[in-house]
Amino acid sequence: MDRKKKNKPIENHKTAAWAEIDKTKPVSNVTIPSIEEVIDAKEYVNENEK
Repeated sequence: MDRKKKNKPIENHKTAAWAEIDKTKPVSNVTIPSIEEVIDAKEYVNENEK
C-alpha cells in the first residue's frame, strides 16, 4: 500500500454541520444533540418528505 494513501483522511470535517451538542458518550465520544436540535431535525424531515 502506498504510504501517501494510508495517511489520507477518509472524511473531511471542516465543512460538516454539527448539531448543538448536549453531551458526549464516554467511551465512544459520540455526540448527543440537544432535544431542541432533534425536534428541529424531525420537523425538517417531515416538511421535506417526497
